[in-house]
Parts: sequence; C-alpha cells; structure tokens
Amino acid sequence: MSRTIKIVFLTILSCLSLCARHAWSQSDHAAALIEGAKNEKKLVLYTSVPLVEARLYVDAFQRKYPFVQPEIFRASGEPTLNRILTETRAGRWEFDAVGITQMETLAQQKALSSYVSPETKAYIAEFKDPAGFWTSYAAIYYVLGYNTRLVAQNEAPKQWRDLLDAKWKGQFSMDREEYAWYATLQASWGKEKTREYMEALAKQDIQWRKDHILIAQLLAAGEFPLAIVYVHNVEDLKKKGAPVEWISSVDPIVAALRRIALSARPSHPSTAKLFIDFILSKEGQEIIRAQGRVPARSDVEPLSAKLEQSKLKLKAIPQDLGLRYNDYIREFRQIFGL
Repeated sequence: MSRTIKIVFLTILSCLSLCARHAWSQSDHAAALIEGAKNEKKLVLYTSVPLVEARLYVDAFQRKYPFVQPEIFRASGEPTLNRILTETRAGRWEFDAVGITQMETLAQQKALSSYVSPETKAYIAEFKDPAGFWTSYAAIYYVLGYNTRLVAQNEAPKQWRDLLDAKWKGQFSMDREEYAWYATLQASWGKEKTREYMEALAKQDIQWRKDHILIAQLLAAGEFPLAIVYVHNVEDLKKKGAPVEWISSVDPIVAALRRIALSARPSHPSTAKLFIDFILSKEGQEIIRAQGRVPARSDVEPLSAKLEQSKLKLKAIPQDLGLRYNDYIREFRQIFGL
C-alpha cells in the first residue's frame, strides 16, 4: 500500500470512528432520558401558544412516549410569566418546561436551567441562546406584504426605507402596537438612525389597524396596497388564491421567536429534556410546519422556497424587549402620536 493511499485510508477510518462515536453519544443521551422519563411518567408544560397548537405536538410526543402523561397550562405570555414568578418566589416549582417569549425575565430571575439539546446543531445562532437557556422552535416573521392587483412586483418596495416614497403616502397599513418591529429595527440600525426613519414614516399617513390577521385579510381584500404582516398569514392566503405576496429583500426581516426552555428545578427533568429534544427534532419541526407555521430548524423544508433561511436577512427580536418594553412603547407612541 502506497503512503498516499494509506493516509487516505486512515483518514476515512478516523472520520468513520468519529461519526460512530457521535451517533453512540446521541444514542446514549436519548436512552438515558427515556429511562428517566419511564420512572418520572409526567411532563408539566407551561405555554403561551394557542392550546390547539400545543396539543398537536404534545399529543405527538405522548404517542411516541406513551408512558408519559403530559399536563399543559396555557395562558398568554404575561399571565404565564407572572404565574411562574409567583410560584417560584413561593418555593413552588410546578413547571418542567416552558414555551413563552419572555425568557430573559425568567433567566434573570434564575427560573431556567441551561440545557443544550443535541438537536440545536441544526439551528442558526440567531435562533438559540448563547448561554443555552432557550432554543427557538418556531418563528413569526414580520414582513412587508402587498396586494398583487394593486402593486406590480417590479414596483413593490424592496426595503423598509422605500415606504418613505411619496407614492406610498396613505397607502400603507400597520398594527398600532408594532413595538417588537420597532425595537428590532432599532437593534439592527441603531437608535438615532431608527428614530430618523420612524419620524419620516410617521408623516406617511399610515392606516392604523389592530391585529395582524385582520391586516392580512384587509390587504387581500384591497383595503390598502401595502402592510406589515406575518409571513405565514400571507402564505396561507396565497394557498387560498388571495392576491397577496410578500417582499423577501427587506433588511432586516424581524423574527419573533417561539422558544422552549427547561425549568431551573424541574420535577421531571428527564421527561422535560426529552420533550425539548422532540420539539426541536426534525420530526417535531415537521409538525410545526404542518400547522402552517414557520419551523425554526434550518434543515426542515420551508413553507415556500422564498422562506429558505439562508436567503433572508433575519433578525430576532432583541432579548431585552421584555426588560425594556415600556421604554419601547413610550418611544413608539411618541413618534407616531398614538
């Protein structure tokens, strides 16, 4: 055997050995969690997503692991956060895993444990906490949508700043409480640049509405040519034949992350970790996709080719949103006179 062939042969063997060890390590991790979950037999999940959505992936988890009895507490984000803070301050640790957006407050109050699931390797850095306290399992993208009967594709805005063009005055709609979008542009552009833009946008006679689903429906009905909408709503309307499209070139596309995290003191730690691994796995992410939502995992087929993560300028809502929420509200209302 020549020296070159021998080196190649040894390199291949080394790679195969590393892959085998990695697979064995993952298998050991899963086996240990399953064994622990068989003894724990229960999962308590606190979540802010609609119950019908939560049940879909919780029921799928139970079908896969029938020895686990899941229990779900569901409320909107703020009540769920307050319930956790109230319980933990009283020394009661009822929840095992939590899915809300206000993870920074929970981490700050030491209500979360760092847990890096083996599945997180398939997630972009923007969608996971550097300290390992949470990972995003789904995302809501704020995009600029337009009515294709009222706006030709080549005439549609390409960037957020294009909304300042005189031709869009009075032709654009957005939610009256678009605080997260505002905060994310500020994190991306800087405070001074963002304020300058927002003050100019405030002079464009914005058609204010409430509720993103309603805004998307009114856009499809031709109530206005342009609007800030959720991308999954646009994709859903497109499938139903509505004359709507969204612009993928804006920088940034704001991403509100649905995140999952582990309790600092879970009563059922193995089951909680097993559930987190499941929802972040390809299997779990395909359930998210089947609901018409945007899965956060990078190797799951997107709802449409335009939603390929690598093609978008994604920017997650800043982690300090919850901590500085009142400041963002005050600034936004002041700029737009609301």
